[in-house]
Amino acid sequence: MSSVLSVSDLTVRFATPEGEVNAVNNVSLDVEAGECLGIVGESGSGKSQLFMAVMGLLAANGKVAGSVKFEGKEILDLKMKDLNKIRGSQMSMIFQDPMTSLTPHMKIGDQMTEVLQIHKGMGHRAASSRAVELLDLMRIPEAKKRLSQYPHEFSGGMRQRVMIAMALLCEPKLLIADEPSTALDVTVQAQILDLFAQLKKETGTAIVMITHDLGVVAGLCDRVNVMYAGRFVETGTVRDIFYDPQHPYARGLLGSMPRLDEAKGEHLSAIPGQPPNLQDLPPGCSFQARCKYRFEPCVEDPHPALEAIGGGRKKACHLKGLSRDGEVVR
Repeated sequence: MSSVLSVSDLTVRFATPEGEVNAVNNVSLDVEAGECLGIVGESGSGKSQLFMAVMGLLAANGKVAGSVKFEGKEILDLKMKDLNKIRGSQMSMIFQDPMTSLTPHMKIGDQMTEVLQIHKGMGHRAASSRAVELLDLMRIPEAKKRLSQYPHEFSGGMRQRVMIAMALLCEPKLLIADEPSTALDVTVQAQILDLFAQLKKETGTAIVMITHDLGVVAGLCDRVNVMYAGRFVETGTVRDIFYDPQHPYARGLLGSMPRLDEAKGEHLSAIPGQPPNLQDLPPGCSFQARCKYRFEPCVEDPHPALEAIGGGRKKACHLKGLSRDGEVVR
């Protein structure tokens, strides 16, 4: 099966008065039709900037290098007018902060119908009908009436649902969701995740789920890429990584998450220290200063490459193996 999205050796740098920020470092990934890929990691690990680069939405001080192919076509260097024909229709992104993503002085209905009029050539009446249909799907009460309201008249959770509705209007082939359930209560969150699951199954939409919520990843994603300091440190199926993480950082993330299958009274663990400064990454492995399994190559050798370890999994670690009970093979 050919990939809907294929990213190769993508690098993102930001020029700042304090120096260059290495936000994303030689990252590669593929997402196939009907698949959900989870991207997890701490805040500041580069998850959002990776996909802002994919969408061509980096800040003015950002530079990007590498390759981004959508359905086999290179889009990284497309002219803005050509990229705009793809964004919003074939590729959509749900942003983390709906209040800054919606235009405050435009009615919700105008913002939604504009998408359909530009990308699908619909008339106003047909576009309004489609907008109401999507708002109903998002469980927004009195959807028709809501079209005439402004973003500030919606709660945070409802604005997030409006953003999801807008992203789905044109039935995109690729949906990138950046923390889509942050502002939603657990009931609505479950409904939205069910909708995403239905979407990828029935329409073949490829979904990228950027999140810190490992429960969302476990319930929806097929594969997961664990990101740290601008690099993927482990990739594989959700089952493999959740039950047998092989990178110490992936193990630390999972160890900080409460689980129903753990013994009662089991204490959660925390990863010590802080993520590295992306303006001054340490020599060797970026995680070595926080890793309890650190040994000489972690500090002295170059950063380990992301390499296959069998079963379709990859990891970037000098350790040869890490058992479930914490025994290591160096």
